[in-house]
Amino acid sequence: MTAKEILVIDMDTATFILNTYLSDFTEAEMLKRPVPQANHTAWQLGHLIASENDMLSALTPPASISLPEGFAKQHSKESAGSDDPAKFLTKAQYLELMQKVRAASKEALAKMTDADFNKPGPDALKSFAPTLGALFSVIAGHPMMHTGQLAVLRRALGKPILM
Repeated sequence: MTAKEILVIDMDTATFILNTYLSDFTEAEMLKRPVPQANHTAWQLGHLIASENDMLSALTPPASISLPEGFAKQHSKESAGSDDPAKFLTKAQYLELMQKVRAASKEALAKMTDADFNKPGPDALKSFAPTLGALFSVIAGHPMMHTGQLAVLRRALGKPILM
């Protein structure tokens, strides 16, 4: 198995788990917080989309997609405290954008050679992605960092345990 194949499996696994946890969320539940100061699901999805897209934009050539105007700012740390439904997209819109940015990640990954994985990562991201291989590992795994919060929220909402 190649590094590319492993990264695609990691991307697909993260997407599957995220989609499974969100499968029965209502629009109102997308704005629920498991505990005060935690981020709600709508913000987390926007953060995941904006972050992955930002990492793709740091590649040469950039591989990012076009996001709605103001999207990254709307899902920045500064806006994480907002519970205003008007400032967030619908679950379907988030999932569609996630699918598009994930497809762009897979497309960029498919263009990588084995030697490319050892090339230096983008300067702005070197603290956590010193190589392009590390960058794609972060892209693949970042959603998994948030699934624990979704699992806790599912419990708080009385939803069935899925995994």
